[in-house]
Amino acid sequence: MDCFMNLLRYTLTMAAVLVAGTLAAAEPDLYTASTLRDGRSARDIRRDAIDHPADVLRLTEIGPGMQLADVLAGDGYYSELLSTIVGSKGHVLLLNNTSFDGWSDNGWVQRLADGRLPNVEHRTIDLNRMELGERTLDAVLLIKVYHDLYWVADDGSWPKVDPSAVLDQIARALRPGGIVLVVDHSAKPGTGSAAAGTLHRIDEEFARADFKAHGLALVATSNVLRNPEDARDQISYKGPMVGKTDRFVLVFRKPT
Repeated sequence: MDCFMNLLRYTLTMAAVLVAGTLAAAEPDLYTASTLRDGRSARDIRRDAIDHPADVLRLTEIGPGMQLADVLAGDGYYSELLSTIVGSKGHVLLLNNTSFDGWSDNGWVQRLADGRLPNVEHRTIDLNRMELGERTLDAVLLIKVYHDLYWVADDGSWPKVDPSAVLDQIARALRPGGIVLVVDHSAKPGTGSAAAGTLHRIDEEFARADFKAHGLALVATSNVLRNPEDARDQISYKGPMVGKTDRFVLVFRKPT
């Protein structure tokens, strides 16, 4: 009888351990949980299927309490996700210049209305003088906008940007060990920044070298947004390639 009872206790204990393990495994991590936030718009949820933000942000190891900047954030799609991840003790700068504020149809206004994201602060900035300070940030995001640093618009719709000055500002603003997440539309290899204005794309190898030249080390990459069928010869943000471009994902870290 004692033998039977001991076996029963052992069986029940193991069953409880297995159930607990299964429940733990089913619990979404910080990054997936950010996409499950109550009140997210239907538009944002549709975008998740194209941009895979949880997979991308997981590479960064951004966590609670961190201070972040989402540069040229547009309507703040990523800023809202980051708001959930960093929590009430963290802070997210949603940074746009005047052009990006307008192109987003001021979508950030509705996103931040009535204090729904109290840890997100919108600023309209001049990219050449962002006033980020020194060693103030744990991470900076450039999501499909790095190429815009190299865009020159003859019609006056886009201000002249000094790309090197922008990257210098970002490097200075990062704390030691801070990271930069770069996602962008791939241009053909060897084209450098030549397609930045015409196709709104940029060469991945050019990007890697550019950030390295500003003292940032490449620490992670991902193929989650790759599309080998993209010929990289069409404009990225309108027409048939919207949501279908080959995109590279790079994570850089400032030395400690």
